[in-house]
Amino acid sequence: MAAKKLTLLQTVAAAGVFSAVSCWYGFMFGRESARRELGGIIDDLRNSSSTGSAASPDSHTPSKR
Repeated sequence: MAAKKLTLLQTVAAAGVFSAVSCWYGFMFGRESARRELGGIIDDLRNSSSTGSAASPDSHTPSKR
């Protein structure tokens, strides 16, 4: 039985493809996670601003002295 040998170029190419695919999935997962989190924050802000419109818009900014 002849053993199949990978050349250095084939090994580097396979590692590069794996790395690119891994980075792409990590980027897309992080992007989706951030979108979901920011969507929740935006909804919370919309709900709080519609129910608590008596609060002044400058109440969250520190006072300048």
